[in-house]
Amino acid sequence: MPNGLKDVTIKELYTLEETIAASIFDEADYPWEVLPKISDFIISLGNTLPEEKYEKRDGNVWIAKSAKVYPSAYIGGPAIIDEEAEIRHCAFIRGNAIVGKGAVVGNSTELKNVILFNKVQVPHYNYVGDSILGFKAHMGAGSITSNVKSDKTLVVVRAGNENCETGLKKFGAMLGDNVEVGCNSVLNPGTVIGRGTNIYPTSMVRGFIPAGSIYKKQGEIAEKKQ
Repeated sequence: MPNGLKDVTIKELYTLEETIAASIFDEADYPWEVLPKISDFIISLGNTLPEEKYEKRDGNVWIAKSAKVYPSAYIGGPAIIDEEAEIRHCAFIRGNAIVGKGAVVGNSTELKNVILFNKVQVPHYNYVGDSILGFKAHMGAGSITSNVKSDKTLVVVRAGNENCETGLKKFGAMLGDNVEVGCNSVLNPGTVIGRGTNIYPTSMVRGFIPAGSIYKKQGEIAEKKQ
């Protein structure tokens, strides 16, 4: 593995103890490698979930009995909504989605082919597609992942001087644990953001943003003060 790509590995980005989906990462080095596996994984995992804690609904949807799902929310399968998660009014979960313990999917937020770790918040007008959001990651109102390049070519992850061919046409963003994305920001295809980084509101982000940073704009990234 090239040195420049070590910062975008699963080990560097995520606390696997904070997701019901930990085992999907067993055979992978980079998180985007699991994106094509999410659908089958949900069905396999869902069928092992205890009936006393999870209710199975039509279309391979499993919802924890302690989760709160508002009446106008739509959940398409396959999907797992973990314990104490909150799916608010007009949320649109299109399928292939794992929503972690205590996570919040809010008003008019759309999810597709995603893993949200525990306590992730996407609470207002967000689109999150073909993405993985780490423990306690938060996307401000109106911030979205753009998951297809305008020229429809395959997504390449760029970290430092290294490039990684993903082989994926659809790839949104990988957000490490405790990432904060400001309101109305756009995360371009192949964006990877290291743990604990803050993204300024209304930002357009692409490529790799190191852990523990403050992203102000393209080319202006400050290190957080300890």
